[in-house]
Amino acid sequence: MDNRPIGVFDSGLGGLTVLKEITELIPTESVVYFGDSGRAPYGIKSKETIVKYTFQDIRFLLNQDIKMIVIACNTASAYSYGLVKHNFDIPVVEVVQPGSAAAVRETRNNKIGIIGTTATISSGVYEKAISSIDNSIEVYSKACPLFVPLVEEGWWDNDIAYRVVEEYLIPLKEKGIDTLVLGCTHYPLLKNTIEKVMGEEVKLINSALEVAKVVDRVIKETVSGRDEKIKPVYRYYTSDSVEKFESLASSLLNKEIHSAEKVDIEKY
Repeated sequence: MDNRPIGVFDSGLGGLTVLKEITELIPTESVVYFGDSGRAPYGIKSKETIVKYTFQDIRFLLNQDIKMIVIACNTASAYSYGLVKHNFDIPVVEVVQPGSAAAVRETRNNKIGIIGTTATISSGVYEKAISSIDNSIEVYSKACPLFVPLVEEGWWDNDIAYRVVEEYLIPLKEKGIDTLVLGCTHYPLLKNTIEKVMGEEVKLINSALEVAKVVDRVIKETVSGRDEKIKPVYRYYTSDSVEKFESLASSLLNKEIHSAEKVDIEKY
């Protein structure tokens, strides 16, 4: 048995959508979460900065004696996954491939939309992943840089969110897509608003559940699971306001979070 926790990180709150799916699918596992809200969003940063932040986040988590890394950030996955695999001797799970595979399974008319941060969309990582599975699929991508600030502010389902979502997504709707990949782990928090704009006929792909399935498989194949008689422990860290993190995390996870700690991530 390996009772060490899983390490999950994101540029802010969005990765909690991944953590939530992991804890529901594998409730015996402990998790350490780091949300880098103090430096969010990653999606408008340069590749060099994104890689630097990713490595700092991982070095912090490694100090927590974790047994695997989950990059719960599409931007970090797009620009850093290969480098992380090369530089760190620990199992690593990213979010792009699971979401891409789910979209290919779900589409009926072979028209898939991708939304993400400016950096994720510029990388073309989703187009490459989808094409590697089925190169007959048409992919339409759209950067939505204001979505992450909306989520970090807690504006998930109000008039401002609706107007911003509508501005970004109407062009994709007009392309006739039947599947939309939420290519940022923050975006599922805007799910209700996105559904209002896109309509029920468009399937939204939240890669968080798909990522949790991969985490479960990796634990079974490459690292040991926990002793189920030992109660799992969840620890939360942020690089910004603890009070704001706890308030929004409690709302997202549907349970009270009072134990978050602030980290000086630049030390790592």
